[in-house]
Amino acid sequence: MELIFLNTIWVVIAAAMVLFMEGGFCLLEAGFIRTKNAVNVTMKIFVDLTIGILAFWIIGFGLMYGKDVVGLFGISLFGNPQHIDLSISLPSAAFVLFQMGFAVASVSIVSGAVAERMTFKAYIVTVALICMIAYPMSGHWVWNEHGWLAQLGMKDFAGSAAIHALGGCIALAIAKKLGARKGRYHADGSTTVFAPSNIPLASAGAFILWFGWFAFNAGSTLDASNTSLASIALNTLLAGASGGAAAMLLAMKKFGNADPSMTINGVLAGLVAITASCAYVSQWSAIIIGLCSGIIVIYAMRFIDRMKVDDPVGAVAVHAFNGVFGTIAVGLFDRTAGLFTTGHLHLLFVQLLGAVVVVIWGLLSGTAIAEICAHTVGLRATAREEEEGLDMTYHGIPAYNDLELLNDFSTNLYDFEQTTGITVAPPRTTKAVPKTPLPSK
Repeated sequence: MELIFLNTIWVVIAAAMVLFMEGGFCLLEAGFIRTKNAVNVTMKIFVDLTIGILAFWIIGFGLMYGKDVVGLFGISLFGNPQHIDLSISLPSAAFVLFQMGFAVASVSIVSGAVAERMTFKAYIVTVALICMIAYPMSGHWVWNEHGWLAQLGMKDFAGSAAIHALGGCIALAIAKKLGARKGRYHADGSTTVFAPSNIPLASAGAFILWFGWFAFNAGSTLDASNTSLASIALNTLLAGASGGAAAMLLAMKKFGNADPSMTINGVLAGLVAITASCAYVSQWSAIIIGLCSGIIVIYAMRFIDRMKVDDPVGAVAVHAFNGVFGTIAVGLFDRTAGLFTTGHLHLLFVQLLGAVVVVIWGLLSGTAIAEICAHTVGLRATAREEEEGLDMTYHGIPAYNDLELLNDFSTNLYDFEQTTGITVAPPRTTKAVPKTPLPSK
């Protein structure tokens, strides 16, 4: 009874920390994109936490953890996930709560990659389909004990493959279908860099994500008495630190300055990469995995740009590329079966297969979701909506009620109208309320 009590407290707190990471996603994305779209990315996080959670509760959890059908998907627990029969000392409600945080995280990866040009209705549909079908299916293969990849012996402790590689590949497919933001790429091969609106805000988001990652990884033990908790948390910290250090130093060497966005994404890349192996590797292995991920993320961002896939926050480089690397790294550094530690190849082959399968599933499901949205609610915002900013067109309010920002908005809008001949309705503003004078003494 005492163990159940401790486990319940531990998992509920860990689940709350994982869900709090949504605040980190919100600030990170709002800081990395332009001010005129900051409200839109905030509202998309609310979609994750509302539509996504309900979709996973009603259908997704059953596909992921329901009664298995030939290792592919579940066929029970629909609308009743709390009825799952666990073989561990933990109330089913706590397990469901923790899994909801993971489901929502897989969707939030997509949010940043499609920022500034996806319709709000399309994002709602995207969230519902990912949490109902795309994430639960691959999650079943990897994490359900009867899933076919789990049966082969694949190891993915907290989701480098099942969450990050999947979410990153879905993001890549949808971003490719969406196309780049207006003015991003030019016929002569040059690229316009849209300056982030608020780097300190993005940094705060990264700090929140790093904080939540301790629960993301260590919470996956689902056991407060597990003696590996501290080692998992330490590996998480070391990989994030080494990923950030590698990205910062490489950026200084290649670009001549310590780019904060590269450093932030380096930290996140290290955290993504260690997520699969945090319970299976030594501290030095965690540092090596982090260092490699910090290098990978910079070259991956440049590769994505050369593909002319517009990813405003670097989500594909962080999550897809390093999710795959982190999955493979288990087969290299695992204490009991890794190639570099024991000389064994079997686990590495299993990890490679799992990574390839998740990548293919992510790209296929992302493409299918984009096509569904394009033929139903519409996928891409119009030129007028994109120029005006999605904050005003979809939500009717700017991120900052600042007169100077509104004047800049009006100037840009006038130029747009003169160029295109399209008349855009002026934004709604709130009239200032005159201050009541204080009575004289």
